[in-house]
Amino acid sequence: MSLLGHENAWRQWREALRGQRMHHAWLLAGKRGLGKMTFALAAARELCGADAGDPAPHPDIHVLTRQPKDDKEERKRDEGKPFETRRNIAVAQIRAMQQRLTTRPTMGARRAVIIDPADDLEPSASNALLKSLEEPPAGTYFLLVAHRPAKLLPTIRSRCRLLRFAPLDDDALDRWLASEAPEADAATREAAVRASGGSPGLALDFLQRDLGPLDTLMARIVREGDPGFTLRGQLAEAVGARPDRERIAAILDLARSVLATEMNRAGEIDRGRRVGWAALVDAHSRLVQLAGQAPTYNFDPGLLVMEIGTLLASAAPASERADV
Repeated sequence: MSLLGHENAWRQWREALRGQRMHHAWLLAGKRGLGKMTFALAAARELCGADAGDPAPHPDIHVLTRQPKDDKEERKRDEGKPFETRRNIAVAQIRAMQQRLTTRPTMGARRAVIIDPADDLEPSASNALLKSLEEPPAGTYFLLVAHRPAKLLPTIRSRCRLLRFAPLDDDALDRWLASEAPEADAATREAAVRASGGSPGLALDFLQRDLGPLDTLMARIVREGDPGFTLRGQLAEAVGARPDRERIAAILDLARSVLATEMNRAGEIDRGRRVGWAALVDAHSRLVQLAGQAPTYNFDPGLLVMEIGTLLASAAPASERADV
């Protein structure tokens, strides 16, 4: 996937790289799907003096991410198949990385440690990482990729230089989608752009996962309500019986986007509609809370989808009290 909107990040990174005292820790912050990890890998290669055109892994670039959740999933990974990961980056991974940092870099004076996503560190892993950030080994630079930087310890954030990645505007994202997914029609691209909130990765994911029908159903539930549970049943059927964690995350993102779109629409149509507005805001807030809980709780997928549908229905004008 080609990179978009990284010009400012590259300018800041390269100015620091040319400077006398390069900061030892960087926080790459922005919503999911903006290409932060791709940037981190390319920036780390520049830092370590690697050939940009060489696809081989560099011995002085260490990447920590979520591991396969069990032996079965590890075998899938080794066979190049899709696999499920653990919910968090474990403290054992940080300890192993710290052990490697007791030696000198292999090919030069610098090495990079990339943690993606850093906001999925276990609490004990965060505390262990903090020690390395407080006393970094000579020549070691940390790049922390974060979709939700507020989840990081304040002491970790305070030791990092912030590199913020901003969403794309709608026109730029639509042009990019037209080139990356020429098979998608204009209406589908428009829905993907709206649902992604300016994230190329999320927009492409919307198309690849065929989330258009879900988007349409969710919008109907928010606008019409669902007193007979018919639309929620259709939503559960469209989601599927056993959605994986990534699909659930995409569905939660989509539900929040649908509510945000309806909030904008309601504000433009009638800013005095206070009760309806309050219902939309409350449903959006509860969806944000649910999305934060989903990666760490064992929710039944079917029940989770019904809960999403119920929160969307609670925001519909038909759900307001008759005496309002």
